[in-house]
Parts: sequence; structure tokens; C-alpha cells
Amino acid sequence: TPLGDASLRLDPRADGGVDARAWGPGAEWVIAGVPELLGEGDDWSDLDVSAHPLLRDAHRRLPALRLMRTNHVFEAMASAVLEQKVTGLEARRAWRQLILAHGDPAPGPAPAGMRVLPSPERWRLVPSWEWHRAGVDPKRSRTLIAVATSAAGLERTLALGRGSEEITRRLRSIPGVGIWTAAETTQRAHGDPDSVSVGDYHVHDMVGWALAGHAVDDDGMLELLEPWRGQRQRVMRLIESSGFRKPRFGPRMTVQDHRAH
Repeated sequence: TPLGDASLRLDPRADGGVDARAWGPGAEWVIAGVPELLGEGDDWSDLDVSAHPLLRDAHRRLPALRLMRTNHVFEAMASAVLEQKVTGLEARRAWRQLILAHGDPAPGPAPAGMRVLPSPERWRLVPSWEWHRAGVDPKRSRTLIAVATSAAGLERTLALGRGSEEITRRLRSIPGVGIWTAAETTQRAHGDPDSVSVGDYHVHDMVGWALAGHAVDDDGMLELLEPWRGQRQRVMRLIESSGFRKPRFGPRMTVQDHRAH
């Protein structure tokens, strides 16, 4: 956080509320952000999905569904960069290895071994062989170092709201950050209700099968989502949360071991 490291614990209550406790120098800051982390301010009242059965049913069953806003732009973009062009398994493995090696112990009564995200300054000091050992190729490591160098400017985009072309433009001005990485960042950090992950390996097919009954490419996905422009991420979140699964056939991404290169 801007005030230092923090650990946050959220406990659901029987009445539907949440108890939040935090420890560390940044505790007050993270507590203040809990309402937006849990979706406060994300207004779905203008979303009309009545014309599509799957969306209509999901919206009816999940009336409290909201988009979170973490208010951590650097963290969101660092994670997204590690996810570029690899499987989720590879990205999570790299994330875990790098944070365990370079993050400080989480403050407070955190589980043994838990670490906090390294500061941008510490990311810039990760030696090349440790990126390699974590399975992160040179392109992604260079991008993450560029993101760390721009961390202060990234956080200032939070003042521009939940999402806009200007936010995306600023994020994409960093070398190695394209439309997919920018979209993933605004979805997580800003709570952007319209962000679409163009360029994702799976998302376009999921949207195509859910809304049209067949696979589509990115252009087809954008065409299907056009009636909900301004709220396209909300529609995608409804699809993801509905329980719908596309047919399991066709090519899959393979796990690549960059450490062998």
C-alpha cells in the first residue's frame, strides 16, 4: 500500500455482512478500501439482459454480483504481465516463486510462509537468472521491470475513475503492455465495467458459445457484446458466474518450460 505492507482478513457473517481486520503499516489504508474491494459503488441497475435467457437467469440468481476494485494498479498489472501468452499454471508458479523469494513476511497473525508483494523497487532488482529460474522469459521480465519503473504513474490512474480510454492509453504507453494486459489490469484494479480481454486464448469462445451457441473470434465476441457497450465486463462476469461451460474440444495451450531455453 502507499503506507507500507499490510495483511487483510475478511470473515463473512451470517447476516451477509463482512468483518474486516488488518495488520501492518498499511492496515488503515486497506481497511478503507474494503467496501470497493467487495463491490461497493458498482451499480448494475441500468444493465438490461432480459432479452437473453442465460444472462437473464444468471442475473436473477445472482442479484448481489458486483465487480471489485482493488485500487492496486501495479499489483494487478504485474500479475497480468506474468500471465501473458502462458497457461494459468505457469503464471501462478512464477508468481509464487518470485514472491516467496523477494516478498517480506506478511505482518500480523498471517499463515506461516505468507509473503507480501515485493515493492516496485525490489522487482527492478530481481537478477536475470531468477526470472529464468521462475520460468519467466526475457520479454515478460523486461515488461514487468518497465511496469515497476512506472508504478507511481500507474497508481495515479485510479483518480480517473473506473475505466476510460485515457486510463487504457496510459497503461498501454508502457513498453510490452498491450490491449489484453491493459484490460486485465483495469478489470481488477479499477473495476472497469466495460473492459473486454481482447486477445485472450479462451474468452472469445466462451462468449460465443454462451451468447450464440458457437465459437467466435475476437471480432465476433465484440459484435455479440456490442448491445451492452459500457457494461460488457458485467455481461462477461455474468457468463463466468452462471455455471455455463463451453464444449471441451479443440486445441489447448501447452505448458512451456522456459527454464530449458
